[in-house]
Amino acid sequence: MKAAPFEYTRAQDLATALEHLAQYGAEAKLIAGGQSLVPMMAMRLVRPTWLVDIYRLAELRQISNTDQAVVIGAAVRQRELQDNAQRLGQLPLVADALPWVGHQQTRNRGTVGGSLVHADPSAELPLTFLTLGGSALVQSRGQAARRIAAVDFFQGAMFTAVADDECLVSTEWPIHNTQRTGTAFEETSIRHGDFAMASACCLLSLNEQGQISDLRLGVGGVDSIPLAFPELARQWLGQTPGSASFKALAHAVSAQLDPHSDVHVQAPFRRHLASVLLERVLNQAAERARAAG
Repeated sequence: MKAAPFEYTRAQDLATALEHLAQYGAEAKLIAGGQSLVPMMAMRLVRPTWLVDIYRLAELRQISNTDQAVVIGAAVRQRELQDNAQRLGQLPLVADALPWVGHQQTRNRGTVGGSLVHADPSAELPLTFLTLGGSALVQSRGQAARRIAAVDFFQGAMFTAVADDECLVSTEWPIHNTQRTGTAFEETSIRHGDFAMASACCLLSLNEQGQISDLRLGVGGVDSIPLAFPELARQWLGQTPGSASFKALAHAVSAQLDPHSDVHVQAPFRRHLASVLLERVLNQAAERARAAG
């Protein structure tokens, strides 16, 4: 199929892009990489009247640091981030996740912000963003930028807290202590690059006594949004990591899941798969944390 007719404009600056959004509202869509939006338009799942191209806006293509986070502009390409060894050294969980994102060709064009705003429940970057406890900066015409915490950002399948007249400007990804810290990301799909049937990720830190001092874990592909489990994770703080303990934690997480069925996998198997993947990443992260100590 072909996309429905639309008008196209390339914004010269952020103010111009915000002006278009204010004028056309829900009839306008921002485009940067287009790796998700263009196929949806071709299938006529979305029919914007206006496309506003923001890829060339320099203010959306910067990567910088604060004292506690890496700040990634909305239009930074996934490949740019993947090739930035310094930043990925500060975000090891993102480094684990990026090779699972689509294919090399889509990462060459797809943007970090685009993946988050698209909010596919099977996508890797939304899951890591939520698990790490990031935040997003969005802006509309004539208004001060507002910050949205990752826990409030995803509101449904392909639906976020970003309003129709707002543009995602940047995202902040917290930097965690890399000493005695390990991370891991795993997913299962029909073929590499396909939508994940289930995915899991983990960041785990150990204290000097070898006990868990920080634990963050998330599961994707099983609900309409990515899921994190901070309350369960807190219950494992102070414990010595081990396979039996991690199996119990994975089972506790799976008991809270209410997965859906589709043409590829039934709900009970999806729940089981999420549990297996989570147990696997917990063990991997613990092993890496020991090695990093």
